[in-house]
Amino acid sequence: MSMVLYELVGRDGLRYSQFSWRSRLALAHKGLDASFCPVAVSDKAALAFSGQDKVPVLVDGARVVPDSWAIATYLEEHYPDRPSLFGDATARALAAFAAQWVDRQVVPVLVPLLAIDVVACLDAADAAHLRGQFERAFGATLEELAADRERRIKSFRRTIAPARAVLRATPFLSGARPAYADYALFSIFQWARLVSPFEPLEDGDPVGVWREAMLDLFDGLARSHPSWRERAEAD
Repeated sequence: MSMVLYELVGRDGLRYSQFSWRSRLALAHKGLDASFCPVAVSDKAALAFSGQDKVPVLVDGARVVPDSWAIATYLEEHYPDRPSLFGDATARALAAFAAQWVDRQVVPVLVPLLAIDVVACLDAADAAHLRGQFERAFGATLEELAADRERRIKSFRRTIAPARAVLRATPFLSGARPAYADYALFSIFQWARLVSPFEPLEDGDPVGVWREAMLDLFDGLARSHPSWRERAEAD
């Protein structure tokens, strides 16, 4: 039985979950095939089998694994003959630190600025559901959150300064080749690319060079999903 990854879907099949992208890239890194099952953000019943209500969820035969980090560690432990997502135990701990840094420091700064664009990519029911989640979480309307984002994006750019410093000296956060730490940070950029026309980086930022390299990985896996701008130009 092949693996199945359950992930969020927007209008026209848009795969916009940053956490699912971490799992997509982890599967590609391991060279593992999976099919992808779309789930609407308002359809909690679709994930009831997993005992929780969030994506991604990986089903591998009889095993059900929710959560992007848990999926990564599952793949590492159950497919040790495939390329490692982390390296040794020390590198695995550092990858966990990188994922937590993205989740706790990077994501909360950028998501409020682009949340208004996300709901525009969804059908009405999902848009209303996600708007409610965002506005409860951030204590403001999406319009208020997006106001003055040209100025507020500077905070995001300062937040990713540690990554910028590393990427001035090495092609990837993980060194000469990408690994899970790269996938964790790239996921927020892929999310932004898919849902919004807003550019979070300044021209010439080393993070932008790295982002382009990440888009090209695995025969252009991430790039094969058209950006917001590309979809707008095609309409």
